[in-house]
Parts: sequence; structure tokens; C-alpha cells
Amino acid sequence: MKIAELVGDEDSDDKSRTFVFYDEGHTLGNALHFIISNYPEVNFCGYTIPHPAEAKMHLRIQSSGPKALDILQKGLKDLEKLCDFTLMKFDQSMTEYKDNITVEQ
Repeated sequence: MKIAELVGDEDSDDKSRTFVFYDEGHTLGNALHFIISNYPEVNFCGYTIPHPAEAKMHLRIQSSGPKALDILQKGLKDLEKLCDFTLMKFDQSMTEYKDNITVEQ
């Protein structure tokens, strides 16, 4: 995954930044927006897809405390944990389902 800061955003302080995610879209944007928006120190979090023909997503973070980059890193780690947990639960359910099918036959 390639991430950059939006050009022209240097005049903002470290608490407000727009990040550009290349080759990403609504799936990552919506998931990150949901996680980061729930942090108490976040004043604003939103994402846009500038144009459907461009494979990139913009994510804006504004905080009342920590640096926007630190919040983004925390959000990515929390999203990874959520995905890992979801996969673990799915695998457990599949194993239980397969075991029940075997027992019933």
C-alpha cells in the first residue's frame, strides 16, 4: 500500500492532514473512517474518491491532540486487529460447521 500526504497541506499543523492512498477505494476508506471517527481525540475524519478514473482515496484527519499521522497509524493497526479477529471467528465457525456436517452423516 502506497500512502502520501496531500501536496499543499504543509501549512496545516501536524494535527490536520490529508493522506492519499494509491490503489485503494471505498472499502478501505469506509473502514478507516469508521474506526478513526470513534476516537475521542478526533474532531473530523472523512474520505473521498476524487475521481472514479483515478485509483486513489483521500483520507482527512483533524484531531484535538495527537498528530494526524499517529492517529492514522493507530487506525491502521486497529483495522488490522479487527480483520484478524473476524478471520479467526470465521475460521472457528467453519470448523464447527464442518464438524456438525460430519457428525450428522
